[in-house]
Amino acid sequence: MQTLSSSNTFLMKKIFPAFWFASVLFGGIVIALSGVAFKQPVALVGPVLMLVLGFFLFRKLIWDLADEVSDGGDYLLIRRGAVEERVLLSNVMNVSLSQFTNPKRLSLRLRKAGSFGDEVVFIPASSFSFSPMARNAVAEDLMRRVDRLRHSEPR
Repeated sequence: MQTLSSSNTFLMKKIFPAFWFASVLFGGIVIALSGVAFKQPVALVGPVLMLVLGFFLFRKLIWDLADEVSDGGDYLLIRRGAVEERVLLSNVMNVSLSQFTNPKRLSLRLRKAGSFGDEVVFIPASSFSFSPMARNAVAEDLMRRVDRLRHSEPR
């Protein structure tokens, strides 16, 4: 079974947010302990806003990602945490790739909701490219396969 998701998913979902929050908290603690916060309490507004903004951005863009997506031919095996689910390609209604987010997010909109809801999102494996508009091989392949299935179904 070929893995379609990026090997950096764990880094993006767990390590980067932990590093972000630890860095911002460390900065806030340094500001508080240095005495600057007592003279200018507004100095703590920056770290607090960064914590809040980071939380909402990570929740919206990172923490909803599937941990691993593997290709089983006519189905995808999707894992998030301890939950695994088989999603038939015939159950995929739409495949879309975000162009202007980092990391890129590949979304699979499902006809019938499963354990993860009616949409599964993951970071697709990709090769290095200088072009931000370069096509992703995983997304292109899934789009073609879903389209082929859609056109072969009896109406």
